[in-house]
Amino acid sequence: MITRLMRSGSLSIRIAFLYTALFIMTFGALIVVATGGIERYAAGMITDEMRSNAKAFEKVLELESDRMATAADILAADFGFREAVALGDEPTIESALISLKKRLDVPNAFIMTLAGDTIGLQDALTNSDTDSLWLALDEGAENGLIKINDQYHGVVASPVEAPNLFGWLVVGKPLDQAEMAQLSELAPIELTAKVVERTRLSHDLQSTTDSQIELSEQGQRILYRTSALPALSNNHKPVLLLRHSLSDALSAYRPITWILISLSLVGLLIIVGAGWFLAKGITRPIAKLDKAAQLIRAGQRKKVEIHSTDEIGRLAESFNQMVDAIVEREDEISHIGLHDALTGLPNRKYFKDHLEAAMKKCGDDNLVAAFYLDLDNFKSVNDTLGHPVGDALLKAVAARMEDVLDGHLLARLGGDEFAILMDGAASSENITLLAERLDRSFSKSFTVAGHEMPSTSSIGIAVAPHDGLTSEDLMKNADLALYKAKHEGKSCYRFFEQGMDDQAQKRRQMELDLKRAIEEGQFELHYQPLFDAQRQKISGFEALIRWNHPDKGTISPINFISLAEETGLIVPIGEWVIKEACRQASQWPDDIRIAINVSPVQFRSNGLRTVLLQALSRYGLPPERLELEITESLLIENVEDTLKVLHSLRVIGVRIALDDFGTGFSSLAYLRSFPFDKIKIDRSFVVDIVQDKSCADIVQAITGLAAALGMETLAEGVEEQEQVNILLQRGCNNIQGYLISRPITAESASAFLEGALPSYREQKTA
Repeated sequence: MITRLMRSGSLSIRIAFLYTALFIMTFGALIVVATGGIERYAAGMITDEMRSNAKAFEKVLELESDRMATAADILAADFGFREAVALGDEPTIESALISLKKRLDVPNAFIMTLAGDTIGLQDALTNSDTDSLWLALDEGAENGLIKINDQYHGVVASPVEAPNLFGWLVVGKPLDQAEMAQLSELAPIELTAKVVERTRLSHDLQSTTDSQIELSEQGQRILYRTSALPALSNNHKPVLLLRHSLSDALSAYRPITWILISLSLVGLLIIVGAGWFLAKGITRPIAKLDKAAQLIRAGQRKKVEIHSTDEIGRLAESFNQMVDAIVEREDEISHIGLHDALTGLPNRKYFKDHLEAAMKKCGDDNLVAAFYLDLDNFKSVNDTLGHPVGDALLKAVAARMEDVLDGHLLARLGGDEFAILMDGAASSENITLLAERLDRSFSKSFTVAGHEMPSTSSIGIAVAPHDGLTSEDLMKNADLALYKAKHEGKSCYRFFEQGMDDQAQKRRQMELDLKRAIEEGQFELHYQPLFDAQRQKISGFEALIRWNHPDKGTISPINFISLAEETGLIVPIGEWVIKEACRQASQWPDDIRIAINVSPVQFRSNGLRTVLLQALSRYGLPPERLELEITESLLIENVEDTLKVLHSLRVIGVRIALDDFGTGFSSLAYLRSFPFDKIKIDRSFVVDIVQDKSCADIVQAITGLAAALGMETLAEGVEEQEQVNILLQRGCNNIQGYLISRPITAESASAFLEGALPSYREQKTA
């Protein structure tokens, strides 16, 4: 038939036949090439999408890790939290961990101590994993995967330094099926993700790391990608496994093949030119999609133009929607990574980036000021009213500060700490004006959750280029200025001065010396006699600490106790004082008591009662011979908790003395709430008692009140016999001061009791 047609004399038939045959062969070949090309293109695009999604997964996990790390760093840097970890205050630690878990929406946050113990861990962690985690943290690891309750968790760790390392704050989020499913929803293609042990993978997948492989499963083409994940345990080798059905993905392109076949049938009835233009119309948008896909792979976000509503047009529209979704997710992730979740303010990283950019342009005519703010007494708000009220106060403070900043950058660094960047100030006067506006903005109380509460702020200010040429130096110096403002009464602002850095260096050196003194036993106790003037005999001694510095000689407690209290070193120092005083007192006669001053920091620590029991038991000292002296300032900080501790000490049998009575915090309510054994009248009343009759009257009022309540009284700072006479007339029989004796060594105290040294009675007679 074909031969007869070809031999036909009709030119039109031959041309039509040849043209038709050529059209069929050409379009048939085009169909074959197009369908094969579409499948190869689709497979390549899906492979690229798989690779892009693997990187996106890793990026999301990294951003989540950064988010948890930022929150962990903020909490680990918080002074109150560091103090709690240093003191072993588990209730405060667990309260902070609960708050952190709620903010981050994670089930696990705990402290890994230097001893390898955990505080606040609710789930199970095997011994081997605990050891591996401790070793990893000790070697400086900050993030990775561990198994908790046989479930992989992505964790971050932040060292807790006060300033020495006391442990690590570890925050973990489970990479379970729900978490992986949530991450999978971010992908533009349907895939499944899970974290598995490398040894559980098939041989083909084990040999593939950080790459893709196509496997056949039950006649289906399956695309796998594996990525090794960092582990904080040598017992595990976690792998991120992504799975995508290539067969299902390619099935979405089959309608295009049927469209091409249909067009070929129609092309038999139309001219070759129409078929040619139709082919061009099909291949042109595919080429645009391919080019746009290559640009996306290169990091650009280019959309394709839509000129039709057919399958190609809808594919292009879906492609554009995918581009929009990627941009939206990137913007959302970027915002989360650079802003504080509570206040919506920029976070520490955002502030640091802008500060570094500003520092590059600063000069004498273009000053850059960094303000470091810390709310005064904010911890008491959380302790008394709860963290929700504290969070609401932080948001109210942030809103008020934004109203007075005239557009300057305000950031929350964490906890109750804020920072302000003033870029391009013409003079220091402009910076001072802003500081005054900020200071005045706190003069009005805040109304939060029905509570009217005053809230002040201490502000430290450093100005570049004079106070630092790098962002780190500028913020460090602003922090030093903030420290100065805190120590000068709070609720004020201070500019950085060079002497502050020198003071900080000296303070740091003294802190190191104190730690060395504890380790090397450089402390010594001196003892000042307590004299019963009515019975004319020594009733006891007050233990007073001295520091025998190897280079600086003897250092008075006035020069180091406050630093020891700030750093928490007062706790081990106080424990040594208790043990040493009890040891020495056990060698004295049974009627001689020993009095010990207890620091507020040591008093609030959980181990005071245990230390007392251990010391009394070890040296066989009766509890009634031990007298603990506390100051009135301790009572006003938290009366209820303080009284609980006092009553627990009274159960042991030790005596309690109220020191420095009458120095400004005195209240009859304290004496009524707790029956003190002794009231020590402050030396300020004794110094002027001879010249000022009002001092004598006050002493008489105190002794009368004490007598009515069944309490002893003792006058401090007695240096003259005339003072003794007036004190005896006014009802005070116990005295302490240089008239009796200066503080003396343990050997001299024993000699004093044995009569080897002149007694007060002998001095008086002489």
